[in-house]
Amino acid sequence: MRAEGRYGVVRARCMWFWDGTPRGSGRPFGTEVGCSQKARRPARRNPAEVLLVSFLIVLLTGPHAWARSPLAAEVRSFSARYHERLSRIDTIREELRQATKGDADIDDLIALAQVCFIWGDIRATTAEQKLEAYDEGRKAAKRAVELDPKNTAAHFWYGTDTARWGQSKGVVRSLFLLPTVRGEIQTVLELDPKFTAVYALAGNVLYEVPAVMGGDLRKAEEMFRKGLDQDPQFTGMRVGLAKTLIKQGRTIEARSELQAVLEEKNPRNMAEWVMKDTRAARTLLQAIK
Repeated sequence: MRAEGRYGVVRARCMWFWDGTPRGSGRPFGTEVGCSQKARRPARRNPAEVLLVSFLIVLLTGPHAWARSPLAAEVRSFSARYHERLSRIDTIREELRQATKGDADIDDLIALAQVCFIWGDIRATTAEQKLEAYDEGRKAAKRAVELDPKNTAAHFWYGTDTARWGQSKGVVRSLFLLPTVRGEIQTVLELDPKFTAVYALAGNVLYEVPAVMGGDLRKAEEMFRKGLDQDPQFTGMRVGLAKTLIKQGRTIEARSELQAVLEEKNPRNMAEWVMKDTRAARTLLQAIK
């Protein structure tokens, strides 16, 4: 649909009658077959009609954009600055719990999965609290996957919360979860190989899992480097790479990566950099002195 001067509204009303006749057929392409002579006259713009057309355009060109959850929108911005107000992690988690009861919005489910991951990492003080948070997150993400099997973020958070839940239980005790985590990683890579965070997830799984169960330091390094190729300011990815290099005995290279984390001026996620990545980098640097 393309407006042409004063006839834009008329053409919109007649578009369903266009027969798409090709050039050379005896009449111009796009002849308005079936439109009345009255409709060909310049249309007067009725305010109500314009409002209706505008609404339909928004509905058709921006699927669900008008119905975005304000909580999910907050999480998208808050996740990079939660260190400024840690208590908000608690309240927004509870608000998302309430919002996802019954027929939940998929964005709210994904947001809950993300907030549960943050809460387990940052706010939980016991192993039991961590397990409960990651389990709640993976269940929310699984519901999101069931609602939209092609949603990349839903698959990512399902894999991430499941992996962290298993890590908290103990790698050996949770090996039965590996097929699920690996399946989610593969699905994300197939849906969107530019979804950078999945390389951190893949690298950490390959780093943590014993070699006899499929762990592979060389492949872990490859995953971390692929992620950093896409986003050099992803400091959590760089910490993962440094850990992998240390385990391979390449401490000089690891020290360089860790120093880069501490010197990063514009980290991709400021909250993660402040609360986790710089702390991990200092601890690792101290360990390899």
